[in-house]
Amino acid sequence: MAKLLSGKDVSEDIRQKLKVEIDEIKKSNANFCPGLAIVQVGGREDSNVYIRMKLKNAEAVGVKAQHIKLPKSSTEEEVVQTVERLNNDAAVHGIIVQLPMDSENTIDAHLVTNTISPSKDVDGLHQSNAGKLARGDLEDCIIPCTPRGCLELIKRTGVEIKGKRAVVLGRSKIVGSPMSDLLTWNHATVTVCHSRTVDLNEEVKRADIVVVAIGKPEFVTGDWVKDGAVVIDCGINSIPDDTKKSGKRLVGDVQFDTVKEVAAWITPVPGGVGPMTVAMLLQNTVEQAKRAGCQTSEKWNLKLLPLALRTPVPSDIEIAQSQTPRNIDVLASEINLLSEEVDLYGKKKAKISLAVLERLKNRKNGKYVVVTGITPTPLGEGKSTTTVGLAQAIGSQLQRNIFACVRQPSQGPTFGIKGGAAGGGYSQVIPMEEFNLHLTGDIHAITAANNLLAAQIEARMFHESTQKDEALYKRLVPESKGKREFSTIQLRRLKKLGINKTDPNELTQEEVGRFVRLDFDPATITWQRVMDTNDRFLRKITVGQGPLEKGHTRECQFDITVASEIMAILALTTSLEDMKVRLQKMVVASSKSGEPITADDLGISGALAVLMKDAIRPNLMQTLEGTPVFVHAGPFANIAHGNSSIIADKIALKLVGENGFVVTEAGFGADIGMEKFFNIKCRYSGLVPNAVVLVATVRALKMHGGGPIVTAGVPLPKAYTEENLDLLEKGCSNLNKQIENANKFGVPVVVAINSFVTDTQSEVQLVQKLARENGAFDAVICQHWAQGGAGAVDLAKAIDNATQTQCNFKFLYELGLSIEEKIAIIAREIYGADGIELLPQAQEQVERYKNQGFTALPICMAKTHLSLSHDATLKGAPKGFTLPIREVRASIGAGFIYPLVGTMSTMPGLPTRPCFYDIDLDPETEEVTGLM
Repeated sequence: MAKLLSGKDVSEDIRQKLKVEIDEIKKSNANFCPGLAIVQVGGREDSNVYIRMKLKNAEAVGVKAQHIKLPKSSTEEEVVQTVERLNNDAAVHGIIVQLPMDSENTIDAHLVTNTISPSKDVDGLHQSNAGKLARGDLEDCIIPCTPRGCLELIKRTGVEIKGKRAVVLGRSKIVGSPMSDLLTWNHATVTVCHSRTVDLNEEVKRADIVVVAIGKPEFVTGDWVKDGAVVIDCGINSIPDDTKKSGKRLVGDVQFDTVKEVAAWITPVPGGVGPMTVAMLLQNTVEQAKRAGCQTSEKWNLKLLPLALRTPVPSDIEIAQSQTPRNIDVLASEINLLSEEVDLYGKKKAKISLAVLERLKNRKNGKYVVVTGITPTPLGEGKSTTTVGLAQAIGSQLQRNIFACVRQPSQGPTFGIKGGAAGGGYSQVIPMEEFNLHLTGDIHAITAANNLLAAQIEARMFHESTQKDEALYKRLVPESKGKREFSTIQLRRLKKLGINKTDPNELTQEEVGRFVRLDFDPATITWQRVMDTNDRFLRKITVGQGPLEKGHTRECQFDITVASEIMAILALTTSLEDMKVRLQKMVVASSKSGEPITADDLGISGALAVLMKDAIRPNLMQTLEGTPVFVHAGPFANIAHGNSSIIADKIALKLVGENGFVVTEAGFGADIGMEKFFNIKCRYSGLVPNAVVLVATVRALKMHGGGPIVTAGVPLPKAYTEENLDLLEKGCSNLNKQIENANKFGVPVVVAINSFVTDTQSEVQLVQKLARENGAFDAVICQHWAQGGAGAVDLAKAIDNATQTQCNFKFLYELGLSIEEKIAIIAREIYGADGIELLPQAQEQVERYKNQGFTALPICMAKTHLSLSHDATLKGAPKGFTLPIREVRASIGAGFIYPLVGTMSTMPGLPTRPCFYDIDLDPETEEVTGLM
């Protein structure tokens, strides 16, 4: 007589263990909550019964289950869209689609189940999971619920599966085929039988283990079964029974009464396999939630790329193209990003979802380091190279989690005079061609958004000048299907005007006039068109020359795209909602009455947000050694605030965890990029920096000491290739001033001496000595350009030590001060000026911003990057000068006032011999050549 193998009892035991396990995990991780989504199409009653059972059991163990009920009218596309939405929901760890789907339309169930992300396919029906199960990758797949439940029941008998003969009767994708695979990889000798099997009863009779899933009531009888066999009945069939009130009863595919006489173990129907299926569904969901939880762990599984160093060091592009980067989805997985948080742009770069911040919101941030430099010279200091080299050193040499966060290069310098910004030598971001060119199109999105707003400014002025109030109103609020309605953005404008009406027909003539008239003062328009190319001939243009513009011409200009306020917003925003608000607040001009006119007044801010919705997500790339890099935003530091995005830094700080590092770069010298990093970026991010890396080279310091002018293409003068301690010591005045600037913010400074072969030991030791004497926490020699991470190991150790000291970070000025006072503080404290001079136009603009309520904003100085002063020819640490402020503009959406110092231009020009002379494409290999 067979023993009863109760699925009801075993499933209850599993559920209780799951509940205890979930409760235990929650003690250390309060946010742990396994999520299950059940998608149902239509409303079959049998499906409703099953779903109610699943929901009840899920609630009992602590799994948060949601029932998404779609109507019978649902199309295949609608079901697929629902599944894809759940794939992208980090709170959902398991997805099942209740089969069969009850739809009026034809729906391919195979397509739908294969739309489910394999990592969330807790029914185990995705072809990826099925394939892994078939080849024995049991640890790397999700096992279908019913076969897994059957296996658990077999194990509960105590019968050893290994070496036994097993017969699986039925070959369905849901039960039979995966059951066969599961028994095979548990070392049974398996025969799969079906309706075409010859001598079926004889095949079954040879089996020690029989699993029946054929869908025929009481098909297997006692004379088919071997004495002492384990019989698992997966069938559930309804047959007539006059003794039952319902007139029918449930039976399995096995004739229970005859089989129990010969078998050793047998499952009942109902109460056998059925309850196990639900228990295994919950088990799979909890396991996938734990796997997702592992991806919230701070421990990375990063596989670094080896460097094949060569001497002499080849060109940057030759080095970059000789390294094979890993596919970016692999890197993303290694640093614990979820697949639904990664949108691939080809194989080597990806956009990362802002949802990471919500998932990891309770994790402590890593250490935050900013890389800056002395005042730049044509000889270069290697700030980007140091950023990448330091990141590689922290990852490969210190074995710590590390992210580098850098700006996306503009095509202006890439094709102009500076070249790319991927780093250099053996410290680069790769693929450097993709990094330096279009990347994922963020700069193009900014260009499109900026110029759409510029077009609307001209169009609105044109229409206001050619139409009366009522005509304007009819066009701005048109009638559609006999009804007029304000759009959401128009309702905001009404609220701003103090008009508390929502029916367009209720506005008075006076209110209509106020609503439709922005009444531009053309002389106050600050919004310019942009393009991402150096073109000096666009610095002043005239628009409106066409015959249809009716003489409405206006002088204006082009800026380079990275000088656009929208670029600054991208870099300073903290969320999609924050970005929308910032775009709404952008002031483009003033009305004739002195009121600020915003993008929201122009009705365009929603469209701008749409154009920017993908650009807000950071771009993931990698270094030559395989450490991760976020490339995001690219505001120039001499025009805008010159730092990569807050969002990228915040995501990176969460991903690296408390013991990791994020190294970000501030543009140009410490007087520009670093000052703006602290006073602008840190104000809006709320992040506190732990250390500053100040990059210097011996030869650049010599130029600051009065060394001869350097001419491109001409060999360096001897002053830069031979020892000259006097010249070097004079030039260290600039280094000392930049150390002082960093220390004003209460942050420890480590000087990175980017060493060249021409540097003598006496020279680098002098720089180290003077740096330490003038307030640097440490000063170390770096050779990452030639050696990669190994060449920056001392710098990495110094930064590790510096970040363990007390940081007393403070801002340079209070926001409540006047605009003039804040400008003067920066000029005196950071540049070393005696004071400032506000020229007449600047004075007029400052008064306007005061009247408009924009006083309490930080200051973003637009000045030459080639000197601490406004005069690019003054090297070292000049004194005794007054800083002239030519013009003062306001980026209200970005959240700063930016004074233009001296002759600062917002549109660079091309040199006599631009970089593009050397850039080319090999038509056979499609390789880019000549990029710097």
